[in-house]
Amino acid sequence: MKKIEAIIKPFKLDDVKEALQDVGVQGMTVLEAKGYGRQKGHSELYRGAEYVIDFLPKIKIEVVVANDLAPAVVEAIQTSARTGKIGDGKIFVSDVADVIRIRTGESGAQAV
Repeated sequence: MKKIEAIIKPFKLDDVKEALQDVGVQGMTVLEAKGYGRQKGHSELYRGAEYVIDFLPKIKIEVVVANDLAPAVVEAIQTSARTGKIGDGKIFVSDVADVIRIRTGESGAQAV
């Protein structure tokens, strides 16, 4: 199994969610996040004073899928979250040793 974590722009969440449903993802976790990468935030002017916004609003999506579904999930996220501008985000893929469903005690692929 693979855990896929994606950091995306907030307005792309609905597009990514639809793309993941289209490839067969049945569940996901969505978190509000703040961060920055190469763009290093930006400056804004408020009441005549300039101040720097270091952390930009982002969305973090986490999904755990079977190994064979992982490439399709990564492709779906990549194509649906891309704007072509700086700050589009990142996708992280890692191995998952085990999953246990708390309610039933199922483990492995049945728990996903």
